[in-house]
Amino acid sequence: MTAIRLAPRAEPAAEALASLAPSTLEVRLARDWAEIEAAQRLRYRVFMQEMGAVGECDASGLDVDRFDPAADHLIVIDHAAAGAVVGTYRLMRRNQAVRCGGFYTEREFDIAGILAMPGEILELGRSCIDPAYRNRSTIQLLWRGIAAHVFAHRVALMFGCASLPGCDAAAHEAALRYLHRHHLAPAAVRPSAIAAERVAVSPPVDELAGSARQVVAGLPPLMKGYLRLGGWIGDGAVIDRRFNTTDVCMVVMTDHVTDRYFRHYAAQVRAVAP
Repeated sequence: MTAIRLAPRAEPAAEALASLAPSTLEVRLARDWAEIEAAQRLRYRVFMQEMGAVGECDASGLDVDRFDPAADHLIVIDHAAAGAVVGTYRLMRRNQAVRCGGFYTEREFDIAGILAMPGEILELGRSCIDPAYRNRSTIQLLWRGIAAHVFAHRVALMFGCASLPGCDAAAHEAALRYLHRHHLAPAAVRPSAIAAERVAVSPPVDELAGSARQVVAGLPPLMKGYLRLGGWIGDGAVIDRRFNTTDVCMVVMTDHVTDRYFRHYAAQVRAVAP
């Protein structure tokens, strides 16, 4: 498979975030073919080479799929490293999903309730960071970029797959029970696992309450980030053997966001946006 050519897009609010980036890092949407392919190359290194995923890619070393042409690609660039792309997130709204036959999440989860929501929705996916940049600053920059996109497009709800490492569902039983006990999405917007390798989560038990702190500490940073934003989880999980992960579907209502730093990002975005 050859590299997919994508149409570059510009986002005024995201572009304005350049002045907010600390040190030599900048966060914005990809502007041209080279930057989009740099994001796909980073995804290949993280997903395929580091995590052992099997992607829809070729010897070019790019992670590509049919959703990429329609999406926006948020990137973190290090200008001290010759403009290297060191972090990325794929962002897709309703009209973009229509162009590629739906959202990526629909491969694993029934999201009918989300699709029925009024207003704009935003799928977050294909998130990864270069190992040398996996720190709080880079993660915060990505969330700043997402905040810019949310406010620029008046997004009412964000959603997407979040992954636990490995395909051994039993190893994640405590985490899944905790999430379903404390963070289960309201029925109206609750995704439900539909893939062939659905993992049914056993009813939560009180004995887990004492180990809740330990369970939360062991969650992947991305998943903890969603929870800090007041995020919910869908019903069930899915084994994704292609990516060697156990996936859950996260849902965040933007007007329910409670964490102060996300509101702080929103204020920053509004302050510098043209």
